[in-house]
Amino acid sequence: MADDERDQIPDRQAQSAGGQASQVEHNDAPKRKGLSRRAKLVLLLIGAAALVAGIAWFVRYESHGKYLQETDDATVQADMVIVSPKIAGYVAEVLVTNHQDVRAGQPLVRIDPRDAQAKAAQARAQVEVGLAQADSARAQIEEQYAAIEQARARLAQARAKAAHDEAEVVRYRPLAASGVETREKLAQLEATARQSAQDVVAQTAAVEGQRRHVTSIRGQVRQGLAQAQSSRAQLANANVDLGSTVVKAAISGRIGDKTVTVGQYAQTGTRLMSIVPLDKLYITANFKETQLALMRPGQPVSIRVDALDGVDLQGRVASLSPGTGAQFSILPPQNATGNFTKITQRVPVRISIEATAAARRLLVPGLSVSVTVNTTSAKGALDRIRDEQERADKRVRERR
Repeated sequence: MADDERDQIPDRQAQSAGGQASQVEHNDAPKRKGLSRRAKLVLLLIGAAALVAGIAWFVRYESHGKYLQETDDATVQADMVIVSPKIAGYVAEVLVTNHQDVRAGQPLVRIDPRDAQAKAAQARAQVEVGLAQADSARAQIEEQYAAIEQARARLAQARAKAAHDEAEVVRYRPLAASGVETREKLAQLEATARQSAQDVVAQTAAVEGQRRHVTSIRGQVRQGLAQAQSSRAQLANANVDLGSTVVKAAISGRIGDKTVTVGQYAQTGTRLMSIVPLDKLYITANFKETQLALMRPGQPVSIRVDALDGVDLQGRVASLSPGTGAQFSILPPQNATGNFTKITQRVPVRISIEATAAARRLLVPGLSVSVTVNTTSAKGALDRIRDEQERADKRVRERR
Protein backbone atom coordinates (compact mmCIF):
# COMPACT_ATOMS: atom_id res chain seq x y z
CA MET A 1 0.00 0.00 0.00
CA ALA A 2 1.29 3.42 -0.94
CA ASP A 3 2.09 6.04 1.64
CA ASP A 4 -0.68 8.33 0.35
CA GLU A 5 -3.28 5.65 0.86
CA ARG A 6 -2.00 4.95 4.38
CA ASP A 7 -2.30 8.68 5.24
CA GLN A 8 -5.88 8.83 3.96
CA ILE A 9 -7.12 5.97 6.18
CA PRO A 10 -7.00 7.96 9.47
CA ASP A 11 -8.71 10.84 7.80
CA ARG A 12 -11.56 8.65 6.66
CA GLN A 13 -11.81 7.11 10.17
CA ALA A 14 -11.88 10.58 11.71
CA GLN A 15 -14.61 11.69 9.33
CA SER A 16 -16.59 8.56 10.13
CA ALA A 17 -16.25 9.20 13.95
CA GLY A 18 -17.18 12.84 13.47
CA GLY A 19 -20.24 11.84 11.57
CA GLN A 20 -21.31 9.42 14.27
CA ALA A 21 -20.80 12.07 17.03
CA SER A 22 -22.81 14.57 15.09
CA GLN A 23 -25.59 12.03 14.74
CA VAL A 24 -25.56 11.37 18.56
CA GLU A 25 -25.72 15.08 19.34
CA HIS A 26 -28.58 15.46 16.94
CA ASN A 27 -30.46 12.61 18.68
CA ASP A 28 -29.79 14.02 22.34
CA ALA A 29 -30.93 17.54 21.59
CA PRO A 30 -34.70 16.77 21.96
CA LYS A 31 -33.98 14.89 25.20
CA ARG A 32 -32.12 17.86 26.78
CA LYS A 33 -34.90 20.16 25.67
CA GLY A 34 -37.54 17.92 27.28
CA LEU A 35 -35.49 17.61 30.52
CA SER A 36 -35.18 21.36 30.76
CA ARG A 37 -38.92 21.81 30.43
CA ARG A 38 -39.51 19.16 33.10
CA ALA A 39 -37.09 20.84 35.52
CA LYS A 40 -38.78 24.16 34.99
CA LEU A 41 -42.15 22.56 35.65
CA VAL A 42 -40.87 20.91 38.83
CA LEU A 43 -39.37 24.17 40.05
CA LEU A 44 -42.59 25.95 39.24
CA LEU A 45 -44.60 23.39 41.18
CA ILE A 46 -42.20 23.60 44.12
CA GLY A 47 -42.44 27.37 44.12
CA ALA A 48 -46.23 27.25 43.94
CA ALA A 49 -46.33 24.74 46.78
CA ALA A 50 -44.00 26.92 48.86
CA LEU A 51 -46.18 29.94 48.16
CA VAL A 52 -49.34 28.07 49.11
CA ALA A 53 -47.65 26.74 52.25
CA GLY A 54 -46.49 30.24 53.15
CA ILE A 55 -49.96 31.65 52.64
CA ALA A 56 -51.48 28.81 54.68
CA TRP A 57 -48.94 29.35 57.44
CA PHE A 58 -49.62 33.09 57.47
CA VAL A 59 -53.38 32.58 57.55
CA ARG A 60 -53.08 29.99 60.31
CA TYR A 61 -50.70 32.21 62.28
CA GLU A 62 -53.00 35.21 62.02
CA SER A 63 -56.08 33.22 62.93
CA HIS A 64 -54.62 30.80 65.48
CA GLY A 65 -50.85 30.68 65.85
CA LYS A 66 -50.21 34.12 67.29
CA TYR A 67 -52.69 33.40 70.08
CA LEU A 68 -50.68 30.41 71.35
CA GLN A 69 -48.46 31.44 74.26
CA GLU A 70 -45.79 28.89 75.13
CA THR A 71 -43.19 28.54 77.87
CA ASP A 72 -40.96 25.79 79.21
CA ASP A 73 -40.43 27.60 82.53
CA ALA A 74 -43.03 25.44 84.26
CA THR A 75 -43.10 22.66 86.83
CA VAL A 76 -45.60 20.29 88.40
CA GLN A 77 -46.43 21.30 91.97
CA ALA A 78 -48.66 20.26 94.88
CA ASP A 79 -49.71 21.86 98.15
CA MET A 80 -47.75 19.54 100.42
CA VAL A 81 -48.63 19.19 104.11
CA ILE A 82 -45.83 19.11 106.68
CA VAL A 83 -46.51 16.61 109.47
CA SER A 84 -45.53 17.96 112.91
CA PRO A 85 -46.52 16.97 116.48
CA LYS A 86 -48.66 19.25 118.63
CA ILE A 87 -46.93 18.15 121.82
CA ALA A 88 -43.35 17.31 122.69
CA GLY A 89 -42.29 13.82 123.62
CA TYR A 90 -40.33 10.72 122.70
CA VAL A 91 -41.43 8.88 119.57
CA ALA A 92 -42.69 5.46 120.63
CA GLU A 93 -43.74 4.11 117.24
CA VAL A 94 -43.56 5.06 113.54
CA LEU A 95 -46.51 3.53 111.70
CA VAL A 96 -45.65 4.37 108.06
CA THR A 97 -42.72 4.10 105.69
CA ASN A 98 -41.32 6.53 103.16
CA HIS A 99 -43.24 6.79 99.84
CA GLN A 100 -46.26 5.00 101.33
CA ASP A 101 -49.76 6.04 100.28
CA VAL A 102 -51.92 7.11 103.22
CA ARG A 103 -55.50 8.29 103.66
CA ALA A 104 -56.79 11.20 105.70
CA GLY A 105 -57.00 10.35 109.41
CA GLN A 106 -54.57 7.43 109.22
CA PRO A 107 -52.14 7.22 112.21
CA LEU A 108 -48.58 8.06 111.26
CA VAL A 109 -46.55 8.43 114.46
CA ARG A 110 -47.24 7.56 118.11
CA ILE A 111 -45.62 9.62 120.87
CA ASP A 112 -45.16 8.26 124.41
CA PRO A 113 -48.52 9.11 126.09
CA ARG A 114 -47.58 8.69 129.76
CA ASP A 115 -47.05 12.38 130.48
CA ALA A 116 -50.36 13.29 128.87
CA GLN A 117 -52.11 10.49 130.75
CA ALA A 118 -50.75 11.79 134.07
CA LYS A 119 -51.98 15.31 133.31
CA ALA A 120 -55.41 13.97 132.42
CA ALA A 121 -55.60 11.97 135.65
CA GLN A 122 -54.60 15.04 137.66
CA ALA A 123 -57.27 17.11 135.96
CA ARG A 124 -59.92 14.46 136.68
CA ALA A 125 -58.91 14.49 140.36
CA GLN A 126 -59.25 18.28 140.46
CA VAL A 127 -62.74 17.97 138.99
CA GLU A 128 -63.70 15.57 141.76
CA VAL A 129 -62.25 17.92 144.40
CA GLY A 130 -64.30 20.82 143.09
CA LEU A 131 -67.50 18.77 143.02
CA ALA A 132 -66.80 17.51 146.55
CA GLN A 133 -66.39 21.09 147.78
CA ALA A 134 -69.69 22.04 146.18
CA ASP A 135 -71.47 19.05 147.77
CA SER A 136 -69.98 19.90 151.18
CA ALA A 137 -71.17 23.48 150.86
CA ARG A 138 -74.66 22.29 149.91
CA ALA A 139 -74.72 20.12 153.05
CA GLN A 140 -73.71 23.13 155.12
CA ILE A 141 -76.59 25.08 153.60
CA GLU A 142 -79.03 22.39 154.73
CA GLU A 143 -77.55 22.55 158.23
CA GLN A 144 -77.75 26.32 158.13
CA TYR A 145 -81.44 26.21 157.29
CA ALA A 146 -81.98 24.22 160.56
CA ALA A 147 -79.94 26.81 162.46
CA ILE A 148 -82.11 29.55 160.96
CA GLU A 149 -85.27 27.79 162.16
CA GLN A 150 -83.79 27.53 165.66
CA ALA A 151 -82.89 31.23 165.60
CA ARG A 152 -86.40 32.11 164.47
CA ALA A 153 -87.84 30.01 167.33
CA ARG A 154 -85.65 31.82 169.85
CA LEU A 155 -86.70 35.12 168.30
CA ALA A 156 -90.38 34.21 168.70
CA GLN A 157 -89.77 33.19 172.29
CA ALA A 158 -87.93 36.44 173.00
CA ARG A 159 -90.74 38.47 171.44
CA ALA A 160 -93.32 36.64 173.54
CA LYS A 161 -91.35 37.26 176.72
CA ALA A 162 -90.81 40.90 175.78
CA ALA A 163 -94.55 41.33 175.23
CA HIS A 164 -95.33 39.69 178.57
CA ASP A 165 -92.81 41.82 180.44
CA GLU A 166 -94.14 45.00 178.81
CA ALA A 167 -97.69 44.02 179.80
CA GLU A 168 -96.58 43.52 183.41
CA VAL A 169 -95.00 46.96 183.45
CA VAL A 170 -98.22 48.47 182.11
CA ARG A 171 -100.27 46.62 184.74
CA TYR A 172 -98.01 47.48 187.70
CA ARG A 173 -97.50 51.14 186.81
CA PRO A 174 -100.99 52.35 188.06
CA LEU A 175 -100.72 50.08 191.10
CA ALA A 176 -97.35 51.55 192.00
CA ALA A 177 -98.76 55.06 191.51
CA SER A 178 -101.66 54.33 193.90
CA GLY A 179 -99.36 52.79 196.47
CA VAL A 180 -100.80 49.29 196.22
CA GLU A 181 -97.47 48.00 194.85
CA THR A 182 -94.02 49.25 195.65
CA ARG A 183 -92.04 51.29 193.20
CA GLU A 184 -89.14 48.85 193.62
CA LYS A 185 -91.29 46.10 192.09
CA LEU A 186 -92.21 48.40 189.19
CA ALA A 187 -88.56 49.27 188.59
CA GLN A 188 -87.67 45.59 188.60
CA LEU A 189 -90.40 44.85 186.06
CA GLU A 190 -89.29 47.73 183.83
CA ALA A 191 -85.67 46.45 183.87
CA THR A 192 -86.89 42.99 182.95
CA ALA A 193 -88.95 44.44 180.07
CA ARG A 194 -85.96 46.39 178.75
CA GLN A 195 -83.79 43.27 178.87
CA SER A 196 -86.46 41.28 177.02
CA ALA A 197 -86.63 43.98 174.31
CA GLN A 198 -82.85 43.87 173.88
CA ASP A 199 -83.06 40.07 173.66
CA VAL A 200 -85.55 40.46 170.80
CA VAL A 201 -83.10 42.72 168.97
CA ALA A 202 -80.28 40.24 169.54
CA GLN A 203 -82.36 37.30 168.30
CA THR A 204 -83.41 39.28 165.23
CA ALA A 205 -79.74 39.98 164.45
CA ALA A 206 -78.95 36.29 164.98
CA VAL A 207 -81.62 35.28 162.44
CA GLU A 208 -80.24 37.79 159.90
CA GLY A 209 -76.72 36.52 160.52
CA GLN A 210 -77.79 32.95 159.87
CA ARG A 211 -79.45 34.04 156.62
CA ARG A 212 -76.30 35.83 155.48
CA HIS A 213 -74.25 32.78 156.33
CA VAL A 214 -76.39 30.83 153.88
CA THR A 215 -75.42 33.32 151.17
CA SER A 216 -71.76 32.87 152.06
CA ILE A 217 -72.08 29.08 151.87
CA ARG A 218 -73.81 29.39 148.49
CA GLY A 219 -70.75 31.31 147.36
CA GLN A 220 -68.66 28.32 148.42
CA VAL A 221 -70.91 26.10 146.30
CA ARG A 222 -70.34 28.33 143.28
CA GLN A 223 -66.62 28.39 144.02
CA GLY A 224 -66.49 24.61 144.10
CA LEU A 225 -68.46 24.36 140.85
CA ALA A 226 -66.18 26.94 139.23
CA GLN A 227 -63.14 24.99 140.34
CA ALA A 228 -64.71 21.85 138.91
CA GLN A 229 -65.42 23.65 135.63
CA SER A 230 -61.85 24.92 135.45
CA SER A 231 -60.60 21.42 136.12
CA ARG A 232 -62.88 20.11 133.38
CA ALA A 233 -61.28 22.58 130.97
CA GLN A 234 -57.86 21.34 132.07
CA LEU A 235 -59.08 17.79 131.61
CA ALA A 236 -60.31 18.60 128.10
CA ASN A 237 -56.93 20.14 127.30
CA ALA A 238 -55.18 17.10 128.74
CA ASN A 239 -57.40 14.81 126.65
CA VAL A 240 -56.52 16.86 123.55
CA ASP A 241 -52.85 16.41 124.36
CA LEU A 242 -53.47 12.72 124.96
CA GLY A 243 -55.16 12.45 121.56
CA SER A 244 -52.32 14.40 120.00
CA THR A 245 -49.86 11.69 121.01
CA VAL A 246 -51.10 9.91 117.89
CA VAL A 247 -50.11 12.04 114.90
CA LYS A 248 -52.58 11.46 112.05
CA ALA A 249 -52.58 12.36 108.37
CA ALA A 250 -54.43 15.59 107.67
CA ILE A 251 -55.00 14.72 103.99
CA SER A 252 -54.70 11.74 101.69
CA GLY A 253 -51.48 11.44 99.73
CA ARG A 254 -48.03 9.90 99.65
CA ILE A 255 -45.40 10.10 102.38
CA GLY A 256 -42.17 11.86 101.47
CA ASP A 257 -39.11 13.26 103.22
CA LYS A 258 -39.64 11.12 106.34
CA THR A 259 -37.04 11.96 108.97
CA VAL A 260 -38.62 10.62 112.18
CA THR A 261 -37.28 7.51 113.93
CA VAL A 262 -38.30 5.55 117.03
CA GLY A 263 -36.76 6.96 120.21
CA GLN A 264 -36.33 10.44 118.78
CA TYR A 265 -37.41 13.34 121.01
CA ALA A 266 -39.79 15.41 118.91
CA GLN A 267 -40.32 19.04 119.84
CA THR A 268 -43.62 20.75 119.16
CA GLY A 269 -43.71 21.75 115.49
CA THR A 270 -40.74 19.56 114.50
CA ARG A 271 -40.96 18.42 110.87
CA LEU A 272 -41.40 14.65 110.85
CA MET A 273 -42.44 14.03 107.24
CA SER A 274 -44.47 15.48 104.38
CA ILE A 275 -47.66 14.32 102.69
CA VAL A 276 -47.95 15.00 98.95
CA PRO A 277 -51.55 15.02 97.61
CA LEU A 278 -50.90 13.39 94.25
CA ASP A 279 -54.58 13.69 93.30
CA LYS A 280 -54.40 17.48 93.56
CA LEU A 281 -51.41 18.30 91.40
CA TYR A 282 -51.21 21.50 89.39
CA ILE A 283 -48.69 23.34 87.23
CA THR A 284 -47.07 26.69 87.90
CA ALA A 285 -45.92 28.24 84.61
CA ASN A 286 -43.90 31.46 84.60
CA PHE A 287 -44.90 33.45 81.52
CA LYS A 288 -43.22 36.60 80.33
CA GLU A 289 -45.13 39.79 80.95
CA THR A 290 -45.44 40.27 77.18
CA GLN A 291 -47.45 37.03 76.95
CA LEU A 292 -50.19 37.87 79.45
CA ALA A 293 -52.32 40.45 77.61
CA LEU A 294 -54.85 37.90 76.35
CA MET A 295 -54.44 35.24 79.03
CA ARG A 296 -57.60 34.55 81.04
CA PRO A 297 -58.72 31.88 83.55
CA GLY A 298 -60.48 28.97 81.89
CA GLN A 299 -58.50 29.00 78.65
CA PRO A 300 -57.35 25.56 77.38
CA VAL A 301 -53.73 24.51 77.85
CA SER A 302 -51.65 21.88 76.08
CA ILE A 303 -49.13 20.25 78.44
CA ARG A 304 -46.01 18.35 77.51
CA VAL A 305 -44.23 16.62 80.39
CA ASP A 306 -40.54 15.86 79.91
CA ALA A 307 -40.90 12.61 81.84
CA LEU A 308 -43.74 11.43 79.56
CA ASP A 309 -42.14 11.61 76.14
CA GLY A 310 -44.77 11.74 73.41
CA VAL A 311 -47.73 12.07 75.79
CA ASP A 312 -49.68 15.34 75.61
CA LEU A 313 -51.94 16.28 78.51
CA GLN A 314 -54.67 18.88 78.67
CA GLY A 315 -55.38 21.52 81.27
CA ARG A 316 -56.98 24.86 82.01
CA VAL A 317 -55.70 28.21 83.23
CA ALA A 318 -56.84 28.31 86.87
CA SER A 319 -55.56 31.70 87.98
CA LEU A 320 -52.90 34.37 87.47
CA SER A 321 -50.65 35.64 90.21
CA PRO A 322 -51.42 39.17 91.52
CA GLY A 323 -47.74 40.09 91.12
CA THR A 324 -44.54 39.08 89.42
CA GLY A 325 -42.26 36.51 90.96
CA ALA A 326 -39.77 39.21 91.89
CA GLN A 327 -42.35 41.06 94.01
CA PHE A 328 -42.89 38.00 96.21
CA SER A 329 -39.20 37.27 96.69
CA ILE A 330 -37.49 37.74 100.05
CA LEU A 331 -35.68 40.80 98.73
CA PRO A 332 -37.87 42.49 96.10
CA PRO A 333 -35.99 44.70 93.65
CA GLN A 334 -35.63 48.40 94.37
CA ASN A 335 -35.57 50.07 90.99
CA ALA A 336 -35.06 53.55 92.48
CA THR A 337 -31.46 52.82 93.50
CA GLY A 338 -30.08 54.43 90.33
CA ASN A 339 -28.65 51.35 88.62
CA PHE A 340 -31.90 50.19 87.01
CA THR A 341 -31.70 47.65 84.21
CA LYS A 342 -34.93 46.69 82.51
CA ILE A 343 -35.54 42.95 82.56
CA THR A 344 -38.59 41.19 81.20
CA GLN A 345 -40.50 40.03 84.24
CA ARG A 346 -42.32 36.73 84.62
CA VAL A 347 -45.69 36.16 86.23
CA PRO A 348 -46.67 32.78 87.75
CA VAL A 349 -49.78 31.25 86.21
CA ARG A 350 -51.53 28.32 87.89
CA ILE A 351 -52.78 25.61 85.52
CA SER A 352 -55.08 22.77 86.51
CA ILE A 353 -54.35 19.35 85.03
CA GLU A 354 -57.07 17.42 83.22
CA ALA A 355 -55.57 13.94 82.95
CA THR A 356 -56.59 10.37 83.52
CA ALA A 357 -55.79 8.50 86.71
CA ALA A 358 -53.15 6.46 84.89
CA ALA A 359 -51.35 9.62 83.75
CA ARG A 360 -51.63 11.26 87.17
CA ARG A 361 -49.90 8.31 88.82
CA LEU A 362 -46.81 9.14 86.78
CA LEU A 363 -46.71 12.80 87.81
CA VAL A 364 -44.87 14.03 90.89
CA PRO A 365 -44.10 17.58 92.05
CA GLY A 366 -41.00 19.11 90.55
CA LEU A 367 -41.25 17.60 87.06
CA SER A 368 -40.40 19.96 84.20
CA VAL A 369 -43.13 20.63 81.68
CA SER A 370 -43.79 22.83 78.66
CA VAL A 371 -47.19 24.44 78.35
CA THR A 372 -49.00 26.20 75.52
CA VAL A 373 -52.02 28.37 76.34
CA ASN A 374 -54.62 29.00 73.64
CA THR A 375 -55.72 32.63 74.14
CA THR A 376 -58.03 32.76 71.11
CA SER A 377 -61.08 33.32 73.30
CA ALA A 378 -59.74 36.78 74.25
CA LYS A 379 -58.40 37.87 70.85
CA GLY A 380 -60.61 40.97 70.71
CA ALA A 381 -59.84 42.12 74.26
CA LEU A 382 -56.99 44.46 73.33
CA ASP A 383 -59.06 46.16 70.63
CA ARG A 384 -61.89 46.74 73.11
CA ILE A 385 -59.47 48.08 75.72
CA ARG A 386 -57.90 50.35 73.12
CA ASP A 387 -61.29 51.66 72.01
CA GLU A 388 -62.45 52.26 75.57
CA GLN A 389 -59.24 54.09 76.38
CA GLU A 390 -59.58 56.29 73.29
CA ARG A 391 -63.15 57.18 74.27
CA ALA A 392 -62.04 57.95 77.80
CA ASP A 393 -59.21 60.15 76.53
CA LYS A 394 -61.66 61.94 74.24
CA ARG A 395 -64.02 62.67 77.15
CA VAL A 396 -61.10 64.04 79.17
CA ARG A 397 -60.08 66.33 76.33
CA GLU A 398 -63.66 67.53 75.91
CA ARG A 399 -63.93 68.42 79.61
CA ARG A 400 -60.75 70.46 79.33
